[in-house]
Amino acid sequence: MKITKITPFLVDRFLLVRVYTDEGIVGNGEAGLWAHHPTVYAAIEELSDYYVGKDPRRIEHHFQTVARDTHFMGAVLSAAMSAIDVALWDILGQSVGLPVYQLLGGKTRDKVKVFANVSGDTPQARAESAQAEVAAGYLSLRTQPFLPDFEQKTPTQVIGDAVDIVAAIRDAVGYGIDLGLEIHRNLRPEEAITLAHELAPFRILYYEDPLAPESNEALEIVARNINLPIATGERFYNIYQFKDLVDRQIVSLIRPDPSLAGGYTQCKKIAGMAEAAFVGIFPHLMGSPVNIAAFVQFDASIPNFVLHEALPYADNFNEIVSHPPQRDGGYIRVPDRPGIGLEIDESKLAKFPYKPKRILGSYHADGSVAH
Repeated sequence: MKITKITPFLVDRFLLVRVYTDEGIVGNGEAGLWAHHPTVYAAIEELSDYYVGKDPRRIEHHFQTVARDTHFMGAVLSAAMSAIDVALWDILGQSVGLPVYQLLGGKTRDKVKVFANVSGDTPQARAESAQAEVAAGYLSLRTQPFLPDFEQKTPTQVIGDAVDIVAAIRDAVGYGIDLGLEIHRNLRPEEAITLAHELAPFRILYYEDPLAPESNEALEIVARNINLPIATGERFYNIYQFKDLVDRQIVSLIRPDPSLAGGYTQCKKIAGMAEAAFVGIFPHLMGSPVNIAAFVQFDASIPNFVLHEALPYADNFNEIVSHPPQRDGGYIRVPDRPGIGLEIDESKLAKFPYKPKRILGSYHADGSVAH
């Protein structure tokens, strides 16, 4: 079997990829560097020069060749390689009539737990949103505990609002439902520490990305001074970054994204490394039904999976695939179809023209850059 061509597709907010073979099998994948899809698109076209003509089943060999050829790496190249890697595993699964999870060691679970995002412009609105999601069957919730225009407020006001939001949600749904907090890199170390102490009584499942991802040293300062479990890693794009994070013993959950951090080939290794340190895998997920399906295969194959996002907006694009993932309450059931379990319908893609991400900026009251 040989690869004959690789074609990327910019669709709405997504970057899909299809890898074609001379035996008629087509692999499907998706890139996860969502803010810079056109750049990754160009990288996929550039890298295809290597892949075309090769046996798609030599997946590890191809990853090592491309990653180590010049030792120039970064998020763009990793996202391109990740999308292709998932598509190669999809080809392998289809060629032997097995789902990808079987190729990765078999199922460790029959269904994948997902969480719902809680939103609203007031604490009461967050409480009502949380109640609605629990009524829809979700057992795990996440919220970003900030109100509109929080960037214009003092840190003391921001912390007070965050406590009010979390208290309202807990009053609404009780303590039998998991609640995680997405800080979204919005705090400085001293703010993250102060807020964590205020939130300790509310039984928080995870404190996600309290700081910007550039400094594990700064995150270590926070981790050593709080009593909330930290989750981070969604911006990381290689196994070495995750190793440093795990080795520092400062996180309870790491967030590898198979469409950014090396596809199945690398993320399976990242999960194994984390397993040895009793660190859970909380994959970062954005994208279309293609990414959801691909992630479900990964989640099913690892023992230390915890949960990932439900992505209800992806349902708007179900028609672009043959078998869109289906949520059942707070879970997605793992399918047994070959490969990642679906095919992209290229005839439907033109219905969803690409919408580029614009840089708008977000600013504090003094005009300095927020986030």
